[in-house]
Amino acid sequence: MAVQSHLVELERKHRVLESELHEALRHLSTDDLRIVELKRKKLLLKDEIEKLRQTAGATLH
Repeated sequence: MAVQSHLVELERKHRVLESELHEALRHLSTDDLRIVELKRKKLLLKDEIEKLRQTAGATLH
């Protein structure tokens, strides 16, 4: 069950970053480096989520 709760938390963080990224893109004054950093963090979280899902799926089978 700990894996599932960790997965839920990572997905929540991913949604928060998605929201921050959309907000940053709405404002022309947002620094490009900030946008790149948000995208990088979001991608890292997505990769971690996928690895965790694969690990969880492998342990169930």
